[in-house]
Amino acid sequence: MNKDADHYQPLLISHDEAAAIGEYLSEAAAKAAPAPLLQRAIAQKTAALEAYMQAPIEVPGHGEAGGYEHNRHKQNYIHLHLAGQLFLISGSDSYRNYALDILTRYAGIYTQLGPATSRDTNPPGRLFHQTLNESMWLLYAADAYSCLYRSLAGDQRALIENRLLRPMAELFTRTYRHDFDIVHNHGIWFVAAVGLCGYAINDSSMVDKAIYGLKGDGTSGGFLAQLSRLFSPDGYYMEGPYYHRFAIRPLLLFAEAIARRQPELGIYDYRDQIVRRSCFALMATAFPDGTLPALNDASRSMSIGDEGVLIANAICYGRYRQDSTLVDMARRQNSVWISAAGMALSKAASTDRGDGSNWSSLLLRDGPEGDRGGLGILRQIDRQQDMHMALLWFGQHGSDHTLHSALDHGHFDGLHLSWFNRGQEVLHDYGFGRWVNIEAKFGGRYVAENTSYCKQTIAHNTVVVDGKSQHQGETARAEQNWGARHFFITEHPDGQGVSALARGYYSGVDMQRTVLLLSLHESASPVLVDLFRLSSRDRHQYDYPVHYRGQFIAADFAYHSCEQLSPLGRSNGYQHLWELARGRIDATRGSASVSWLMGHSYYSLTTALPGGGEIIMARTGANDPDFNLRSEPLLLVRTESKDQLFASSYETHGHFDEATEASTDARGQISRIEIVGHDQSASVVRIHTRSGKSYTIMVSNQPESANGADNSALFCGNTYTWQGMFSVEKS
Repeated sequence: MNKDADHYQPLLISHDEAAAIGEYLSEAAAKAAPAPLLQRAIAQKTAALEAYMQAPIEVPGHGEAGGYEHNRHKQNYIHLHLAGQLFLISGSDSYRNYALDILTRYAGIYTQLGPATSRDTNPPGRLFHQTLNESMWLLYAADAYSCLYRSLAGDQRALIENRLLRPMAELFTRTYRHDFDIVHNHGIWFVAAVGLCGYAINDSSMVDKAIYGLKGDGTSGGFLAQLSRLFSPDGYYMEGPYYHRFAIRPLLLFAEAIARRQPELGIYDYRDQIVRRSCFALMATAFPDGTLPALNDASRSMSIGDEGVLIANAICYGRYRQDSTLVDMARRQNSVWISAAGMALSKAASTDRGDGSNWSSLLLRDGPEGDRGGLGILRQIDRQQDMHMALLWFGQHGSDHTLHSALDHGHFDGLHLSWFNRGQEVLHDYGFGRWVNIEAKFGGRYVAENTSYCKQTIAHNTVVVDGKSQHQGETARAEQNWGARHFFITEHPDGQGVSALARGYYSGVDMQRTVLLLSLHESASPVLVDLFRLSSRDRHQYDYPVHYRGQFIAADFAYHSCEQLSPLGRSNGYQHLWELARGRIDATRGSASVSWLMGHSYYSLTTALPGGGEIIMARTGANDPDFNLRSEPLLLVRTESKDQLFASSYETHGHFDEATEASTDARGQISRIEIVGHDQSASVVRIHTRSGKSYTIMVSNQPESANGADNSALFCGNTYTWQGMFSVEKS
């Protein structure tokens, strides 16, 4: 490493790149055209920094998670980093002096601080209640320091390095060395922070620990181990999109620093370009409105506007290929990462019209070797150019408790289904039970209901057997099991489909779920067909929950409201559900429909119950003394049998505008759904429409590898034949 100050380069933006960005901004400002994305991003950041600089610098002591002290330390590192970046780009001494002042003040007190108070199992830092936040502070401080390095005198560097940066890095590599090599999103932040610190202060041994782990083998810990073990070959991150967008930020910042300081390592080509694959996998999971699916512990509001996704888009454009999809992504994000790559992307977004391309349907494998299930996403544009998206989750449990038992973010929701259209998630995942950084709400930590409800199977759109959660609600069991792809088809004359299997999630019960997006003549929007098949030698209670939002409109069966509220059960999440109403569907009826209004759109569920059963209407909020849970409705289709096929169709239809008192097509086109038959070889169902037409849907349950072009099934004396894994016949 070059310790000559004249040749020293900042970690993420070189001096030449900073000058080029400054020139680009000047040219853009002189034009009358709309401001390019980079100019707007820097203008927003500059305004935020200038406003923050108006208040005196404050270095508080310890505080609780999300409290005043916590937020002040966080805002200090955010604006310290901004000041360093803007000093490089603008050359303004006011930014340089402000950043130096913050670093100097922290250097003056850091080693005198004892550990903060930790209220969970994560070890505390000297500034924050947990080392995760401390690593974020170090990462951004190290990069800010690298921006100032050439302008500093020797004694200033010595103070900052010896009294702040080195002691902070040693907190991870010495004090808490037992956690440093953890393969987890915390671990990525730890190694990235220490690695950037090592580059910033020219300490090669510190960098080696970050890249190769404390043992130096590159497999037991360190950055290379994170890249090898946390991501599937397709780039999917084991904890889900919410933690992926959080982990991708330090991953990319460290990768960029490595590429600049040690290009010989070829970090962007490591593991068949796993960095690129990971970025694309993250961006490709987003719903059409940009929000990320709330798989596992996750916020429902996280989106592609997150800083980690901004960095991912720019890095992919600058380091891999100039893809028009990335240009369109930048326009959707309405911002770019402040960097040379961000400048290139900003230029492209200003001059290249793009092709309006969207992310297509895709299958992402899960697990380091890609053999632990996965995530299937179907996307289809309807006649009104609205994007529909269905997501079927069948991957591994989102944690590895053998690495760190306290960091279990996994939920018990194999074969979970989400559905999105008309700008909203119609069938949704609850997400986590946590009020992040609201210190008055359990210190911003996970509330008790995250475990007792949010993680439980009933909180998701997947079948619950005997009122119990999958794998008995035990993480150790769940981590030893995962789903398997049955088929994934996106090019088919009748639509698209994904099917997956889950065995051993419940003792003695095999599960298969097939999700189809079909174009029916009567409907302007794709119809979602859901075939959830269960097989067992014993009789069980099967609950098919449907989590929706909006206002109940109508049902085509009689139901009775409860005069007195009571919980639907005593455990496994049922204790948090108020039973509101119940209706019985007899075997002669065989089908039931429910509709609701969400936003300006109507939705209808039609489900087959050939053996009879119940439909229960419920709402979250029972046994919730601190009102931690959101109050949300759900429908529960319940039946008892050995082998069971839940055959359901979901329609999007009509429009409602309260302001103009206008309503159209409030009733769906599907009148009922009929199960013709199902067994180990095939499932055949028939959808009947109000126009008198019917659609027979035939699905092969045979392994795809063993499935020939021709299929046949015999049910009720009739033979059904088709080609491929599924087919639809209109009559």
